[in-house]
Amino acid sequence: VQLQASGGGLVQAGGSLRLSCVASGRTISRHGMAWFRQAPGKEREFVGFISWGGAVRKYVDSVKGRFTISRDNGENTAYLQMNSLKPEDTAVYYCATKTDGGYSSRWTQYDYWGQGTLVTVSS
Repeated sequence: VQLQASGGGLVQAGGSLRLSCVASGRTISRHGMAWFRQAPGKEREFVGFISWGGAVRKYVDSVKGRFTISRDNGENTAYLQMNSLKPEDTAVYYCATKTDGGYSSRWTQYDYWGQGTLVTVSS
C-alpha cells in the first residue's frame, strides 16, 4: 500500500484546511485509516482514526469538535477536515494504516505511512 497525503498549507488561526490521503497499490476499503501529526521537537501524536466502514471514529481530545475524519472507499481516499485551527495544530500531518486494518493510537503499530503534509497555523 502506498499512501500520499496532501492539502497542507499556511492558514490563519480560526481557519480551515482539508487534508487528503490517497491510497494506491492496494484497496484500503477494508482498512481503517489513521491520522497522526508531529510538531517540531515533539513525538508523533495520534489525531484520529476511522474504521473501514466509517462507523467507528476516534479523536484525540484536543481536536474533538474541530476535526472530522471521513473516507470515500470508492476513491480509495481518506480525509481530515480541520476547522477552527489553532497555532498549536501546527505540525506535519501523516496518514497511516495497519496491515490488519485495525485501530491503534500508537504510531509504532502502523505499517504504512504517507509522506506527510505540513500544516502551519499562524496566530
